[in-house]
Amino acid sequence: MINLVATTDNPVPEGARSFFLQARDGRHVRVAVFPCAGRARGTVALFQGHNEFIEKYFETIEDLRRRGFDVATLDWRGQGGSERELEDPRKGHVDDFADYQLDLEVFLAEVMTERPQPWFALAHSMGAAIMLDMANAARPPFQRMALVAPMIDLANLHFPSGARWLAETLDMMGLGGMYIPLGRGVSILERPFEQNRLTTDPVRFARNAAIVTQTPELIIGDPTIGWVNAAFRLMGRFVAPEYPRRIRTPILTFTCGREEIVSNNAIERFVSNLNNASLITVQGAKHELLMERDPLREQFWRAFDAFIPGEMQA
Repeated sequence: MINLVATTDNPVPEGARSFFLQARDGRHVRVAVFPCAGRARGTVALFQGHNEFIEKYFETIEDLRRRGFDVATLDWRGQGGSERELEDPRKGHVDDFADYQLDLEVFLAEVMTERPQPWFALAHSMGAAIMLDMANAARPPFQRMALVAPMIDLANLHFPSGARWLAETLDMMGLGGMYIPLGRGVSILERPFEQNRLTTDPVRFARNAAIVTQTPELIIGDPTIGWVNAAFRLMGRFVAPEYPRRIRTPILTFTCGREEIVSNNAIERFVSNLNNASLITVQGAKHELLMERDPLREQFWRAFDAFIPGEMQA
């Protein structure tokens, strides 16, 4: 477990405080809070995607603090500075996505209750899927949620039924803790920029890669078979039209025009069945919109500012 890490190009935001919480099943997760200067307009809870870590979002956190929001965030179990599930620290594994709800439960109870209201959620990819799973089960404590490239389904699966069957079969055979076939313990951030499917911005990619070079313990490699099987089970529930219809929270969703990781078509179908939602596509962006070039990020922030204005407390 790791405290917050700074690099020359990525300093820790002023006033940050990080610590560890113990979930109900005993797992330890790293959390951090970043108060804004002066009186907060509310709190934004920031939820990252698979194989991410708090340090990647320092720039986004500063953007939110400048807007007058406190920020609270966490590393999901099995990645970043949180406790790993398996002996090999490069394997970001869970048996079921319900395990992430345990992280969320302790985060809400012990972190968010100390932060100024109103509360908003900003979530990316896997984190967005976890938010939707929570919102489907019970009304979340967030007034509004902004979701970037939510993991409703995966992109470019040539034989999706076969992939689901293979993951389930291998998991049932007791191989859930192994990497996916041909997978290995190397992160995208350890590979050349030209091979990445995350961003078109070489500067931000290099900044995040430098964090990994300095503190490789923050990252994980390719998914495990068990993680993929758990993800398929959750995404399988998203398909039912009644699933999004049970969600009442206002949601702003972003898709990326050059997306290669999650399915934009699946996101569009899902959003069309939500009760109170809108969808914006940022052309030219890859999967990690918040790590993109300035003109693309600016499109996100304009929409975010219109959607989440915040309120002053009485």
